[in-house]
Amino acid sequence: QVQLVESGGGLVQAGGSLRLACLASGRTFSSDAVGWFRQAPGKEREFVSAIVWSRGITYYAASVKGRFAISRDNAKNMVYLQMNSLKPEDTAVYYCAVDPSGSATTRRYDYGYWGQGTQVTVSS
Repeated sequence: QVQLVESGGGLVQAGGSLRLACLASGRTFSSDAVGWFRQAPGKEREFVSAIVWSRGITYYAASVKGRFAISRDNAKNMVYLQMNSLKPEDTAVYYCAVDPSGSATTRRYDYGYWGQGTQVTVSS
């Protein structure tokens, strides 16, 4: 059974940084893509970033490009999202998800496994 557990969320002031982590059990990411999505209250879940595990190719939403960085740790089977220069509009629940096709699409429906999410709150 695949389980994804996110950690690292919290409350931070605008301009600050957080690093989210996603730990997988029951699955290795070798042929997958792993993505981060976020959902703010009253809004749809949106793509933030993704990484193709085997090649390390990364993708970002325009709203976070240049501020966020996704990375992986092969040995620990973990994915990280470093978030810098945070803005109040980054406030959301952040979810880690796995795309078994390895395509790293921006479409949430292509991701078959999801974590429970971690709350990120950015105060102004």
